[in-house]
Amino acid sequence: MATGTKTFSPSAKAIVKSWQVVDVADRPLGRVASEIASLLRGKHKPEFVEHLDIGDFVIVVNAEKVKLTGRKAETKIYYRHSGYHGGLKETSFERMRDKAPQKVIEKAVWGMLPKTRLGRQQLRHLKVYPGPSHPHEAQVRGSQKAAGTGDREQ
Repeated sequence: MATGTKTFSPSAKAIVKSWQVVDVADRPLGRVASEIASLLRGKHKPEFVEHLDIGDFVIVVNAEKVKLTGRKAETKIYYRHSGYHGGLKETSFERMRDKAPQKVIEKAVWGMLPKTRLGRQQLRHLKVYPGPSHPHEAQVRGSQKAAGTGDREQ
């Protein structure tokens, strides 16, 4: 056995989360949802481990302008059930996008996250806004300066 080789395992206290902004205007829903799920899980980080929440906070803007390829915009239907007999409810993609565009993104991303306590915790780090503005400017600027990519004072 080789001495000196050790596997690095990050501790929960050492994890640094940053804020990422994703503009989904005119981008396919499934492709952008998989990108967001990867950011939420932290798979883009070299210290990724399955059992810790090391992913970033993700802010999604322009959710009302997300696109679907092909004829899915007319044919995609979201289902939910009230729990009563005959309580199956159907909502089309176009109606859902007009009524609550953030739900379209949240449902697509939730479908790509693990269905565990950790997956639900990671989904809480997703912030979706229908328009181009969001109330998290200070967090985004703070995380850019901490990473060294923000505006430097001279």
